[in-house]
Amino acid sequence: MLISIMIKGDTQANLARRTGLAQSTVSNIVGELQTAGVLPNDKAEQARAVRRGTVRLPPTRNVAVGVHLGFVRATVVARRVDRPISETHSEHVASGANRGMSEVIPVLKQAIREAVGRTSLGLEDVVSLGVAVPRMVDPRTGRFASPILPPWSEGDDPSRDLGAWLGVPGALDNDANLGALAEQTYATDGHAEIVVYIKGSTGIGAGLVISNTPIRGRGMAGEIGHLVFDPNGAVCRCGGRGCLETVIGANALVRQARDALSGSAVDVPHSLASLIEKAQAGDVVCERIMRDAGRVLGQALAQLCNLLNPDLIVVGGTLGAAQGMVLDPCQESLERFALRGAVGPHSGFTLKSSSMNQLSEAQGALLLGLTSLRRSDDTQEQGRD
Repeated sequence: MLISIMIKGDTQANLARRTGLAQSTVSNIVGELQTAGVLPNDKAEQARAVRRGTVRLPPTRNVAVGVHLGFVRATVVARRVDRPISETHSEHVASGANRGMSEVIPVLKQAIREAVGRTSLGLEDVVSLGVAVPRMVDPRTGRFASPILPPWSEGDDPSRDLGAWLGVPGALDNDANLGALAEQTYATDGHAEIVVYIKGSTGIGAGLVISNTPIRGRGMAGEIGHLVFDPNGAVCRCGGRGCLETVIGANALVRQARDALSGSAVDVPHSLASLIEKAQAGDVVCERIMRDAGRVLGQALAQLCNLLNPDLIVVGGTLGAAQGMVLDPCQESLERFALRGAVGPHSGFTLKSSSMNQLSEAQGALLLGLTSLRRSDDTQEQGRD
């Protein structure tokens, strides 16, 4: 229960929903924790908590850390576990896995040091670490699933390396999975049973959360970027041909812009972010490319909607920054190719861009680290039994 409160101070009803416990059980546990002095038991503070309708921790010197290690950049978040998500501190790093672990790990350590320092606590107060990566992770081992694809190499384990430095267990998972977990936990009203998070950057991934549980399979679940869209298309780095990632991944979109604008006096986009920036500034070529990407994404998501019937799809990553330029044509494709009952105006379905300022994956990593503490506690309890 304490870990659930660290993740998000909440009403007892929502704590019951998130933990799967009966509301009466949650009420009893909260009462016991107050009696033991773990939760505020001062009458005035209890009265304030009742008015707020939330259960929160008293001031404590514990910090949770999340790291999103992408291909070309990384983000670190740190939050005191007695504070709400609005008091999360973040640091952005202009280096990613493409630089190799030997170069990026020292940079990440400095970013963690700075983010934790902004909480007014120190590295010795860190209690958990989660790391999100744009690669398939086997949930049975917490390590990269085979085959290990570039830029990763056999033996790479950023959660292990950073966890050993911090003196805490590190946990690793796919970034789209963790983006979905963060969106379901922090950006919904608690009634979205099935949430899909699309992480569109260098690659295209989908994270799936059903009834508060990430769906991982054996590490391959949600790899929407490797659905075959063109059997005669370009070869993908996964070894397939014509994968969705080869059509609307960052490299494919930037390549389209370069081909169309080569020989002109216009500055050619060098990244997906710069492509989106030029499209939003009115460049007709870049705008066409982004809108076409939205339409293609919608076709892929239509199949997902017919299969899973999600309540919410969130488009995040760099692609999510395009907002309506991608979402509007995406919605048009959904309405054209998906069942009306799944995405129609009275279906209860919502498509939106992330509201977490491109921190979804890092916030999800922070959640993963805290959740791993709960699993460790459960394992220790079973050992004592």
